[in-house]
Amino acid sequence: MKDIVIIGSGFSSLAAASYLAKTGNKVTIFEKNNTVGGRARQLSKDGFTFDIGPTWYWMPDVFERFFADFDKKPSDYYDLIKLNPAYSVYFGANDYITIGDTLDKICVAFEAEEAGSSVKLKKFMNEALDNYNIAIKDLVYRPGVSPLELVTPVTMKKIGQFFSTISKEVRKEFKNPRLISILEFPVLFLGAKPSDTPAFYSFMNYADFGLGTFHPKDGMYSVILGMKALAESLGVRIQTDQTVEKIVMKGKKAIGIVVNGETVYSDVILSGADYHHTETLLEPKFRQYSESYWSKKTFAPSSLLFYVGFDKKINGTEHHTLFFDVDFEEHANAIYDDPTWPENPLFYASFPSKTDASAAPEGKEAGIFLIPLAPGLNDTPEIREEYFDKIMSRFEYLTNQEIKNYVIFKESFCINDFINDYNSYKGNAYGLANTLMQTAFLRPKLKSKKVDNLFFTGQLTVPGPGVPPSLISGKLVAGLIEKGN
Repeated sequence: MKDIVIIGSGFSSLAAASYLAKTGNKVTIFEKNNTVGGRARQLSKDGFTFDIGPTWYWMPDVFERFFADFDKKPSDYYDLIKLNPAYSVYFGANDYITIGDTLDKICVAFEAEEAGSSVKLKKFMNEALDNYNIAIKDLVYRPGVSPLELVTPVTMKKIGQFFSTISKEVRKEFKNPRLISILEFPVLFLGAKPSDTPAFYSFMNYADFGLGTFHPKDGMYSVILGMKALAESLGVRIQTDQTVEKIVMKGKKAIGIVVNGETVYSDVILSGADYHHTETLLEPKFRQYSESYWSKKTFAPSSLLFYVGFDKKINGTEHHTLFFDVDFEEHANAIYDDPTWPENPLFYASFPSKTDASAAPEGKEAGIFLIPLAPGLNDTPEIREEYFDKIMSRFEYLTNQEIKNYVIFKESFCINDFINDYNSYKGNAYGLANTLMQTAFLRPKLKSKKVDNLFFTGQLTVPGPGVPPSLISGKLVAGLIEKGN
């Protein structure tokens, strides 16, 4: 039995904690904030409830596989609602495409846009399903220790897809720019531009069109509460309001942490906190990755988020609605190529109260608005207000309704908050992007190469950004710890 301390209480930390406790280890989680969940916290105000972090529930099979490892089911902890429609995408005023909850419905929507496109879509989805079975059922459950993990008889047949891109593959089949935008959208969850994302990652399209989009009743935070309940039932101790100030060393071995001024000794330290920040808790000679290393990496975007209470129901939108009425490339360039505040931003809106009555008082609406941004931008209250006005004006025009005068309150969350609340590198929201050169064994390692007994999990390591990958990351690092690797 090992005495293990875990820094942070996000999805990957809670997953790892459960696996480690199941095998008899003594596990304690130390969380900086006053509630568990890491970036997946919740905001409650005036009868409204918002998920502060993730709002999309994709890849239900990954959640099922996680809970099954403990002879449980997701339904033991929370109820899932399949969204129908899954989401809608606006391209202009009262001009949108609705994505249904089955592939047949989506094919009808595609045919309405471009004759013959449903045949191409089914072909594309067959390839996406094949990639999903290879990736999600096998490859992503490998710990990124060796490049040989990617070499299998099946992946060798797919080698060309690692050197092509999503953007190229989509454009081979589809010419309609609206359909291209919809097919490129899912890989944005991986944190990189479709033109920089390997074609193999089309498995995200299967996650979207093949498996569908869900909403956990009471919000994504109900998943965190379920994982917390599971971890505690296995004996995990969780302490909040605990700021980790230092990793204590003896020679080349990590032997404990300093938390709120007190030293806590342990056999193993696992950090689910920001990878870069965690290494700053060590003396420079023990850090694996330099400041230069991090500065050259492609990070997933940060975000400007607004949590808004409306004094009326909102028309013309689904639970999830994307606004692609402006130039995608211009916005993408403002994130990845010339980091700056985008002049005309794409944005996303979520109205959980359309599905879940608990999210807002009767007759009112809870709205979450998100603008993707380059990490590290200057973040001020004045800029936030400017962009709130921009997207509210666009929203009113595109959906042909007045909403500004019905705002009861709004809260915002942006780069400075990601840094302050999560010690996030440059305020990124999603971790390290999954580009070709940042895939699998090319990502920061789960185990420190310089410090014995120090491990990492989460969005900056294997397998990558997103909630399902975080669950997998927790399982992978727990396996390495148990093996003593």
